[in-house]
This record gives sequence, structure tokens and C-alpha cells, in this order.
Amino acid sequence: MNHIELFAGCGGLSLGLEEAGFELLLANELSPMAAESFAFNILNENLGTDACEGLPRLAEESTSNRNKMALWLNSQHKKLKPRLRENPFEYPAFDDPAGYSDMPKDWSALKGKLIIGSITELNRLIDATPKLSELLNTGFNAPNHLDLVSGGPPCQSFSMAGKREKDSDKNTLPWQFADFVKHTQPKVALLENVTGILRPFKDDEGNQFHAWYEVAKVFGLIGYVPLCLHINARHAGVAQNRPRFIMLAIRQNYVNTAISELDAESKALFSESLMFYETVQKQRAQLPFGHLTVLDSSKHKSAFQTELLAPLVSSDEHSVMDAINDLKQNNPSKQSNFVGSLNQKFNFLPNRNELHNHEFRSNGEIVKRRFRLYQVLQDIDDRAVTQAVFEVLRGNSDELTNISWSRLKDFEYRIEAEALKKFHTKKEMEDYLMAHPTKKQTQKALVASKPAPAALSIPDDACHYDKDELRVLTVREMARIQSFPDNFVFRSKVTTGGQMRKFEVPQYTQVGNAVPPLLGLALGQVVKQLIK
Repeated sequence: MNHIELFAGCGGLSLGLEEAGFELLLANELSPMAAESFAFNILNENLGTDACEGLPRLAEESTSNRNKMALWLNSQHKKLKPRLRENPFEYPAFDDPAGYSDMPKDWSALKGKLIIGSITELNRLIDATPKLSELLNTGFNAPNHLDLVSGGPPCQSFSMAGKREKDSDKNTLPWQFADFVKHTQPKVALLENVTGILRPFKDDEGNQFHAWYEVAKVFGLIGYVPLCLHINARHAGVAQNRPRFIMLAIRQNYVNTAISELDAESKALFSESLMFYETVQKQRAQLPFGHLTVLDSSKHKSAFQTELLAPLVSSDEHSVMDAINDLKQNNPSKQSNFVGSLNQKFNFLPNRNELHNHEFRSNGEIVKRRFRLYQVLQDIDDRAVTQAVFEVLRGNSDELTNISWSRLKDFEYRIEAEALKKFHTKKEMEDYLMAHPTKKQTQKALVASKPAPAALSIPDDACHYDKDELRVLTVREMARIQSFPDNFVFRSKVTTGGQMRKFEVPQYTQVGNAVPPLLGLALGQVVKQLIK
């Protein structure tokens, strides 16, 4: 089986699909920082080393016989080093002669490569190059042509943590995904997205706009039958509570072949999707909301007991402790069976001989005291107590309720460096809280016995669960939680800030944005049944 990966990021979905048996024919990623990690792990190309050596990127000027695996669609820079920090929103158009493009004269040379550039410009290139479109459609002349186009379009405005703007430019990427699928005509398209895409927007007139439904209609209009799912990555073995929207779209003239060998219950999953497809052909874009159901793994449990969808819910659940307890600075445990199995599952990656991305970040004494407080609040797990504490921390109040104090007084707090003690009076605790003010509202401590929370993409999202580990997580710990094996190395900057947040994708963000490899594997196992 083969696939083309869009919005490839650092490579989480591709890693899972490779383990499921898919060969990568082509990948596309906008960010050069995420692309550096993808190239290093998936394509075994070290762009960082090449940049230090000052190698040119133009094929006709190359002084190396090495077959370059990561190619820029077009760049402002000839040399590789500035390309790795280039603002991707300032890339030249694919046909801008003032830029520096790596695109080969022989399009077949793109097989197995990573194209770094905008999906919009890549679609424009395919529009202008029928020969390239044909080559992609045939899977670079594969016997059974192209099997799968997969990817997770980043849609911050669909996220519940985003601004949720209906007409944001960031919301156009699923439609660009559909445009690429229209060009290449794979048997199956797999789209992964944030669960927020299921929450309707409201326009200025109060009308509801269901983004997922509009995407499903677009795929119906280009000849694909969509099956829409709402799942949670934790049921695929990921140590994180990570709900996701998944759309499996099967080419209409292939759908009968795809489902012909499935069990009766799995075939029945497509009944509504086939009716939706026929209705879309008649009413086109005017089809009102309500003709397609999203199958939810928590609400439609029988659907996920079918042979087709079972891989998405059949794994044991794992806690944060399972994932990272052996990485502690103080009193680390033995490596868990979960981690051992994870590393064994993806053992086709090169052996790195050392643990990467596990550098501890420096946290000041005041911050450590707050982290201990967050741990206590997680142990108490009472919203009213948390609210009372934060009212004091934010300067909105100077006293705790008696009920809150009664819950807080039995715990130890970091009052002095390296020492945990209890408070004897409510006034002592109130003075302590007022001496450690903060405006942060989202930072929490992890709960050792549970999967990590969904919001976990930057260091400030969470702190460690162990009272002897008053710190944020390392990149490696976040990667473990996301089900990345230890031999997967994250490249480029560790973190970023200021205006550069708008376009840089450092290591922490690469992990947070990725499709967890174990989820990618489970999705690959589902698609495998449709393409066998």
C-alpha cells in the first residue's frame, strides 16, 4: 500500500502509517522547522548538518552526489541555513523566478520526497502541470495506482482554544486538502482534525455553520463517500485524553470494492454515507445540515465494535505515569511495559544510542512553589477550591473560604527551597498565596494515574505530577505521552516566543501538533481493510 502525506508536520501520522504497512510516495509540509524533524526521522536526511556545511540546494549547483530528500517548492534563499528559519508565509509563489526552487525537471524524481512549501502553491503547481497530476494519480506508476492521501490540516480557528472565526484564512486548509484529493484521485482520503471542527460557528446573523459538514459536502461533490468519526486517541493506546475528528472518504467508483469483503456490521456503517453522497449530487452545496451523522466512539459504541473500526478503540489505556515515570530526575522507576512496547513497535527507526530531547528547563523558586500548589489542587480535584485559590492568586480576593481552607490545610507546600511544609492557620496560607500572584489560568499539574489532558502543546500547559519534580515537562516527556518512540528525534529550536510564535514551529509545538503515532497506526489498520 502507498500514501501521500499532506500537512506532514514532524511525521507522527507517517510513522504510524509506515508501521501499518504504507509506503510514503510524497509528503508536503509548510514549516521548515517541522520539516527538519520529518526529514531526519522519516527520510533519514540531516538538514541541520547539511546547513552547517553550507550545501547549496539547487540541483544543478549541488556539489554533493547525495540524493536530497527534502525539497523546497520555492524559497527566498539559495543556501539551506536561512531556509531552515524562513517565515513560511513569505515563501515566493511556486513560479516566481526571483525565488530558489528545488523542483526537478523530471517529475518522477519527486517519489519518496518531502516538498517544503504551501499546499496552496502545490495545488497551483499541479493545476499548471498535467504530467505531475497524472504521475501522482498513478502513485508514480504503482501497479494499483494511488491508495491513500492522508493528513491533518492545522485549523487553529476550529479549536475550542482558538478564536473560532468562521471566515478565518486558517480554516481554508481542509478545502485545499480536498483540492489535492480531486487532483490525485486516491482510493481513500484520510483527514484528521481537532474536535472543535464539530462545534458550529455562528455568523453575524446568528446562522450556524458546521465546518465538518461543509467539508464532507465538498468531498461528496468531488466524488468521495465520507464516513465521519469522533474518536479519542487514548483508546488507541495514547497516554493522552485527545479527542479527534476523523473523516474517511472513499472514492465513489471504488467504494463497493472497498467494503465488499467487510463483515455485515462494517458494511452497514456506510449506509447513511452512501445516501448522503447521492443527496449531495442532487442538491449540491445547498444541501442543508442534518443528512450525515458523526459516529462518536462514546455514543455509538456498537459501530466501534465492528471489524472495521475496532482498531480505534481496542487498545489498553495508559496513564502519564506509564509514559514518563522512568524519566524523572529524582527516583525514576524502571521503564514501563508501555514504553518498551512503544519502542519495539517502531524499531525500524535508526538506533540513536542516547536519549534526545530530554533537557530540563530551568524554573525559578517562585514558579516551583506555584507548581506544588497546582499539584495540590489536582489532588483535591474540586472546582470550587481551585476557583477560591485563583481568586487570591489573581488579586481579586485576599481571603479563602473556610471550606477551601479545610480542604487545603492537610497538604504540604513548598515554603522554602527543597522543603515541603504545612500551614498552621488560614491567614498563613492566604499570605502565601498573595505573595505568589499569577495571571495564568490554564496551567495544571498532570495526574499520574490518568492520561494527560488534551491541551498539551507548550511548556506552560502543564507541570509534573511528582512533588519532587516541580518543573514543566521536557520535549521527550511530551513526546512519550504522545506515543513517539525514543528513537524519534525532534529537530530545530526547542521553543519560541513573541512575534515568532506566528510562524515558527519549535520542538514543543511539533509534538503538540502531531498526530500521535499509535493513532496513526490504528487509522492505518482501518484503511488497510478498505484497500486490501
